[in-house]
Amino acid sequence: MISNATLSFLKELKTNNDRDWFNENKKRFKEAEAEAKDAGNTLFGMMKTHDAVDKVKLFRIYRDVRFSANKQPYKTHFGISFRRQKPEYRGGYYLHVEPGNSFIATGFWQPEKDDLLRIRKEFEMDDTEMREIINDKTFQSVWGEVKGEEVKTAPKGFSKDHPAIDLIRKKQYMFTKNFTDKEVLSKDFLEKADQSFRTIRPYFDYMSEVLTTDLNGVSVI
Repeated sequence: MISNATLSFLKELKTNNDRDWFNENKKRFKEAEAEAKDAGNTLFGMMKTHDAVDKVKLFRIYRDVRFSANKQPYKTHFGISFRRQKPEYRGGYYLHVEPGNSFIATGFWQPEKDDLLRIRKEFEMDDTEMREIINDKTFQSVWGEVKGEEVKTAPKGFSKDHPAIDLIRKKQYMFTKNFTDKEVLSKDFLEKADQSFRTIRPYFDYMSEVLTTDLNGVSVI
């Protein structure tokens, strides 16, 4: 479980984002960090029962400010990623714990150049299966619409008038689901997150097949 103490620490950190305050509250941070790590490991165990996830990672709270205009030294959230076993399984999962802005995310955040081209080529050839998956009522009730950055008109080599241009122009293919603080603090929060992740599986199965075959359906792994 995520406790109110963890959310309170993150909330206070947001208004006291400096090294002096952080060092004075190092014990609270360590307790909150341990709790977030335990939550990540617990969710990882649940996910392993229904998907080939092989790594869980709690991101460091320290920000890299070298090339950023924002010089605040600390993140005000805990982020945890869950990796699917490559090369046969593609995509990933993410858990974000932040007061007033907690969510889970899944899909393709920064697809490699070749993977992005392969996905776009698939949609150019036939977007029927993708549409059936993302328009399914159960899928929609959990994840809503596909999200992600996109080019303004069309990627190089693709027609801006193609019927699937709404999918082709995307640079990311992600889905997110938000949770209130009350939901995060509930005893069944991790179970709900896991149940939501289960519903993404048809999308992952489809995208994994696309990214492990060529346009003729021949395996490339």
